[in-house]
Amino acid sequence: MIVTESLSDTVSDSELRALFRVLDGQRRHVLGILDGLDAKDLRRPVLPSGWHCLGLVQHLALDVERFWFRAVVAGDEEVIHGLTSGDEAWRVAPDVPVSEVLDLYRREAELADAVVAAAPADAALAWWPRDLFGEPHLHTVRDVLLHVITETACHAGHLDAARELIDGRRWLVLT
Repeated sequence: MIVTESLSDTVSDSELRALFRVLDGQRRHVLGILDGLDAKDLRRPVLPSGWHCLGLVQHLALDVERFWFRAVVAGDEEVIHGLTSGDEAWRVAPDVPVSEVLDLYRREAELADAVVAAAPADAALAWWPRDLFGEPHLHTVRDVLLHVITETACHAGHLDAARELIDGRRWLVLT
């Protein structure tokens, strides 16, 4: 599970605690909507674009949690130099176990939480990817948190649609 509960105790800023709670809820939604799917279903594309649930989780781990928090907020040089381009994060090799991708997402979320817990909401970002996004349109830790909450919620909705197409299950609906 994501570690937000322990971070809520260590983060003194009530705004950051509230944002952590919202992000944690979206992360739990991502993992919860996939609960009970087998490896075959997690890798099965159900939409015309061809992505599958496991690839979306890997994208969230690498292109969202790792990228925005460890690279942009913290300026971690190792992460910045290891960034890939294009849709590579969406591709999961067939021999990669499902548990490895889900654990990667959990681990990146924990590392992201530690980065955010160490900075005030209005702290400036350590690095900006001008080659990808041009001039900065996000400027503070708060901005990045809100961006990641939005992106995670959007992808949780994608996973909702994929899950319903796979087996009819809907998140938070008793059927």
